Order: sequence, then structure tokens, then C-alpha cells
Amino acid sequence: MVMKNYPPQFKADAVALYQSRPEATIRQVAADLGINPETLRNWVRAAGASWPRGRRTEAPAERVTPLEAENAALRKKVRELEEEREILRKAAKYFAGGDALVNRFRFVADHHRRYGVKRLCTILGIARSSFYYWRSTAADRAARQAADARLAARIRAVHRESDGTYGVPRITAELRDDGERVNHKRIARVMRSIGLAGVRLRRRHRTTVADPAAAKAPDLIGRDFTAGEPNTKYVGDITYLPLESGKFLYLATVIDLASRRLAGWAIADHMRTDLVTDALAAAERTRGGLAGAVLHTDHGAQYTSAAFADACRQAGVRQSMSAIGSSADNALAESFNATFKRETLQGRKHWSTEGEARLDAFGWLNRYNTRRRHSRLGHRSPIAYENTFRTTSTTLTQAA
Repeated sequence: MVMKNYPPQFKADAVALYQSRPEATIRQVAADLGINPETLRNWVRAAGASWPRGRRTEAPAERVTPLEAENAALRKKVRELEEEREILRKAAKYFAGGDALVNRFRFVADHHRRYGVKRLCTILGIARSSFYYWRSTAADRAARQAADARLAARIRAVHRESDGTYGVPRITAELRDDGERVNHKRIARVMRSIGLAGVRLRRRHRTTVADPAAAKAPDLIGRDFTAGEPNTKYVGDITYLPLESGKFLYLATVIDLASRRLAGWAIADHMRTDLVTDALAAAERTRGGLAGAVLHTDHGAQYTSAAFADACRQAGVRQSMSAIGSSADNALAESFNATFKRETLQGRKHWSTEGEARLDAFGWLNRYNTRRRHSRLGHRSPIAYENTFRTTSTTLTQAA
């Protein structure tokens, strides 16, 4: 039976035994003595004995005081906050650009082994399910990115071949003709991502100087800039080419309304009648004859001159003229001139030399007919459109 009253010597010996056994706990020593552990603990405290060095830690409920527990919790919180600050500092490097959400996903993917997905998602404010979905679709995204990279290379090639003038519609048409099955919205997205764009419209300038005393021809076009077949209706106009020296070259054109083909053109350093008669002669050579065709122009002095009227009669061309001061009555020619300068100057104010201007004009005007895609022709070039027209006409004639 356990004693309830222990003599002083027993108590002193029990405390001495406990102090002599640093590897043992109070519970173990009390068990050896057959007494309650709390009784032995009270004797140790009453004796003022120190805890021997090396004493193994007792159960938390026996040794850890509330203050110690609070301190431990605070230290843990400090460690968590320091770790969170470290995580945010590392994550800041991922947010230099691009999609913010994707950047968060990438950070979690790169650091989840050290910190854990749950903790990182909590700190960065993203849903774990969203991260796991993003990671599971990585292969599909990589495939799309590779496809976009290949498409971007083709877009750059087409854009470069157009001297940087083609925008989304024409590049889409070019790639489709090459067998690429692609949507224009995707072309637009990829072009934005690589910083490409077509040349945009600039303000137009007029060069028409009317002669009030000259004879005027009637308007046979009536703002109907279409034709049922090539070599029946044309428009003519003059535009200027600014040079760095302050001087100008002048370009006269003759454009077919059916195919938008530039049938004839001439460049000179003057605006005399010879300029427009040379362009008309070039169109006659291109077509092998213009008999019966209508040529619509503005009321510029060159077009109302007797020399030009005589050239038209010799070529069998009927003259047509727009109203004085109305650019809309010759809008197609005005639009062509604006496109020509927009795509050759590309934001510059002038050409450095006359030779440079002539060479740029020569290259663009020829490519306009052979390569440049026209929105009104189903994004085909004028010559390609005429070839299609001839094939259709031949087929219909044979069928008849």
C-alpha cells in the first residue's frame, strides 16, 4: 500500500535519486519509488533542486508553460511571415510583363516543390483548381504557341514582300492562296503580338488646276466606278511626288474600272499636257487599242486641253469629266494616288532624290498590277482578276 505520509529522509532521498539520474524523467523515478509523479515533482520544487542537464523533455502537458507555448506560436508566425515575404519577393520577378494570371501560374509551377501548391496559391490569391487546369493544358498551349510561331514567320515574309504595306485582309488572302487555312482574326492577333501592321491612310492632296475657258466633256460615269468588262471604262488623274529639295515629280495614271489595272502611267518633272498624253499612249500600248472606251478625268487644264482631246479622238476614246471641285466624282483615282504615296513613302514626307522617287514608283506601280491584292477584286491582283475574267468569258463562249 502507498504511504500517505512520507518521512523527511524519504523525501530527501527521493529528490537525490531523481537528481542523480539525469536520463530519467520524474514519472520514471516516481514509478520506481511507487509514488505519485506529481508528489515527487512537488518535493523537487520544495527542495529547490535544479533540473539536471541532459534531462529528457517531458510530455508537453507536463513541461511547456502557457507563456512558452505563446512564444513558440509567435516564433512560428514570424517564420511564416518571413517566408511569405521571401515568396512575394521572388514572385515580383515574374510580373515584369505579359498576362498577370499566367505569370502567377508559372511561379507556382516553378516553386511548388519547396513551398507547396496550397501555400503558394493562397499567398498569390489564385485558385488551386485553376492552377491545376493550367498545368494540365500545358501541352495544348505549347502546340498552339508553336503553330502561332510558324504562322508569324509566314506573316513576316508576306509583310516583307509587300514592303511593309499589307495589313490583315491582304495577308489573310495571300496565305489562303498559298493553302493556309487561317481566320483573319487569328492573323490580326498574331500581327499584334509581333508588332506588325499595314500602312495607314494619310491625308490626300489635290493637284487639279482647272481652266475656266476650256471646253468641258459630259460626265459619262456618274460616280459609278465599275465596269462589266475590262477595257471599257477608265479613270485618269495626276498626283505629285515630293522631293527633299522642295521640287516635285508628277505621276499621271490611267486605271481600268473593271479590273483596277493600271493600264498606263507616266512620270515627269512637269504638269504639261505631254504628261497625260504619254500616260494615255502607254495605256493604248498595254491594251493594243482603246477604241470605244470611256476615260473619266477631272477638269485639270491638262485634260481639258485641245492636245489631249485630239489624242483621245485618235485613240477612239470618249472623254468624261467630273464636276469642278468635286473629288468624289473621281474618287477611285484619288484613292489610288493616296494608296500609292502611303505605301511608297511609308510615313516619310518626301523622297531624298528624283532617282529614288522614280525607282520606288516603278517598283510599286508594276507590283500593283502583278502582285498587290485589291479588296474589290476578292483580294486578287488586277492581272490575276483579268485572267480569271478571260477564262470565264472563254468558257461561256465555248459553251454557247
